[in-house]
Amino acid sequence: MALETSAFIYLLEKVEKGFYVLIASEALIYENNKNPDEQRKLRVASYLSLAREFVGANGSDVERVNFLKELGFSDIDALHIALAEKCEADYFVTCDDDIVKLYERHKDIIKVNIIRLIELISLEVK
Repeated sequence: MALETSAFIYLLEKVEKGFYVLIASEALIYENNKNPDEQRKLRVASYLSLAREFVGANGSDVERVNFLKELGFSDIDALHIALAEKCEADYFVTCDDDIVKLYERHKDIIKVNIIRLIELISLEVK
């Protein structure tokens, strides 16, 4: 957990310096607004304020979300992935091993590279 926290802080610093572009989405804002922990909600909102792009959801995304759900992704994860695909993000970064495992099984039909946070950071070292 400490390693992921350090990697996350490192990634935020890279976003602030313009090395990476953070894309916020309607799904991220929705999920954060549901957080009952006010301090965490404010902290996450400050991270999202670093985003230079925003992708919204609309009715045309429903078909893709349903397809991703059929592959085994949860409702919210399917929406996150569909929106990442929609805005043609280079990476969908996660710390969720279950999302990565499902992606590995279906990466030939998922239109965004899903990668663990630690893996993204290690790409810089190579």
